[in-house]
Amino acid sequence: MKKLLVILSVAALVGVGVYLQRAVIAERIMAKGLETRLGTDIVDSFDDGLHLALCGAGGPMPAPNASGPCVAVVAGKRLFIVDAGTDGLRNLGRMGYAAGSIEAVFLTHFHSDHIDGLGELATIRWVSAANTAALPVFGPLGVTQVVDGFNMAYALDENYRHAHHGDTVAPRSGAGMTARPFAAPAMGTLTTLIDEGDLKIEALTVDHAPIKPAVGYRFTYKDRSLLISGDTTKQDNIQQFSQGVDLLVHEALAPNLLNMMHDAAEKSGNAVLAKITHDVLDYHTSPIEAAETARDAKVGHLLYYHIVPPIMFPGQETLFLNGADAVFPNYTVGRDGTTFSLPTGSKDIIHSRKSL
Repeated sequence: MKKLLVILSVAALVGVGVYLQRAVIAERIMAKGLETRLGTDIVDSFDDGLHLALCGAGGPMPAPNASGPCVAVVAGKRLFIVDAGTDGLRNLGRMGYAAGSIEAVFLTHFHSDHIDGLGELATIRWVSAANTAALPVFGPLGVTQVVDGFNMAYALDENYRHAHHGDTVAPRSGAGMTARPFAAPAMGTLTTLIDEGDLKIEALTVDHAPIKPAVGYRFTYKDRSLLISGDTTKQDNIQQFSQGVDLLVHEALAPNLLNMMHDAAEKSGNAVLAKITHDVLDYHTSPIEAAETARDAKVGHLLYYHIVPPIMFPGQETLFLNGADAVFPNYTVGRDGTTFSLPTGSKDIIHSRKSL
């Protein structure tokens, strides 16, 4: 008993000492962490291959674990972003990606949830690495209007940052974005946007009517490939150009869950929400339809993203799938931070991170 009292007394004294020195301890831990974190880029640790991370797995509906649509694609050591939804840039930082190394952004269409993070993304890319060239933003016709609008809105910010930091941090040549418009290709064809050595990035047309144009993107790096659908209904065009790809990243909206929301909105007298939950059913793909596309295209793995409605409680994923897992069993329901790696010279599809 006496020995136990001595041990407890020593432990109490140590605890008091730690408490009194908590600021010093916190300072040392923070300093060490900053030394480790600042200047690092997770891409440097990747094996050669094609890598994909969801910097935003959700759609326009707010959710704690699903930011606006945003997909990071790394080909070799080159970092590209497809769509720039809310909080996507911050999620990239949380995952360890260096914003300053973003080479280009590719927009699928111009719905607000796919573009509203562009201003922050371009700004942090610029000043975090003193980039001397503006951020290229590829997109179908209309992208110039979007880019010009953001550049105008951020013009005062550009002046402030340059006046405060000068060229060391904020060289004017690197501010803002440069539009790279292209005509959406005809169904059954692809438009090549980048074809450089081992990397090819192509655009395909999808159907998100009445939103036109709308496109998806196919990335091929050496012997690995992936396709990102963008927002769309089920399309033969997607199935055609997904044939045999390693990873199909497909949007999905669950009609059964939206119908539940619609019925609840009508019962509560919320006419606006009732109208929205009815209208959105006709220009998205259900989880089962996306699974059918993956099955028929014989893809390696299906990753659901642009999840609508957001998955927020246990058991909801099963309701969301509504039988899609029986159609195509090699699937993942995406969350912010979901990451896949496709190493070259291999058929491996590595689910390297589940979420943030």
